[in-house]
Amino acid sequence: MTTPLKTLTIAGSDTSAAGGMQADLKTFEELGTYGMVALTCIVTMDPKDWSHHVNQVDPQLLKDQLATVFSGGNPDAMKTGMLGDQETVEIAYHAIKDHHLKNVVIDPVMICKGETDVLNPDAANAIRDLLMPLADVATPNLFEAGVLSGMGTLHDLDEMKQAAKKIHELGAKNVVVKGGKGLDSAEAVDVFYDGKTFETLSSKKQATDRNAGAGCTFAAAVVGGLANGLSVADAVHLAKKFDTAAIQNGFDLNKFLGPVFHPAYRMQEVGKLV
Repeated sequence: MTTPLKTLTIAGSDTSAAGGMQADLKTFEELGTYGMVALTCIVTMDPKDWSHHVNQVDPQLLKDQLATVFSGGNPDAMKTGMLGDQETVEIAYHAIKDHHLKNVVIDPVMICKGETDVLNPDAANAIRDLLMPLADVATPNLFEAGVLSGMGTLHDLDEMKQAAKKIHELGAKNVVVKGGKGLDSAEAVDVFYDGKTFETLSSKKQATDRNAGAGCTFAAAVVGGLANGLSVADAVHLAKKFDTAAIQNGFDLNKFLGPVFHPAYRMQEVGKLV
């Protein structure tokens, strides 16, 4: 066997394993790559009400993790996820820039699932100013696209396109605004913008709340596609299919959380899952 393709996520740990680096690593493996992680923070949930607690990793420990990763050479593709604070964003920035990383996907995570406020405004500004210019693909959700673009709440497809264009102007080469189930329509709609043309990616909206981790999973699937040599457009199309299957087969983990099921796309492809 030849050496496998390598993928990296600089992201937090979602202890529920729905999103975060757990979703990234599962997706990376499903798409045939050797996934690695540099952990930025650990998110735990209070079992009484599922409120989130974010615990940052010491900056030097994050740097040491990255040094370990790069001791084996650069990954074939990588992403960022939850970074948490400005210093962590800056460490991720230098890791990408100093190592001349390619196939960089920036998933600008700014809130935890179920939360409504930006975790750290300084970190959000640093993601905008430092990481967007390094992004081969940026994958904000509706909330994050509204923050990055300065447009606030996005209400419809036209506003998603406007936001994608503004984020592209920040330096991201390609932008996917993940609308998901956020729009009032029968379709789960995402917008892909390559700086020239817009493409609308649609799938039937699932009548389910079992979609925790869908955003992280989409971005990680783009990474997996890029690592395998797909064009950005083809990697985005793969991610849409992968994510849709994962959402369709979500399940109840507990009374608060319904995560997506990451093996669903593979199992559908080989006929083991309906």
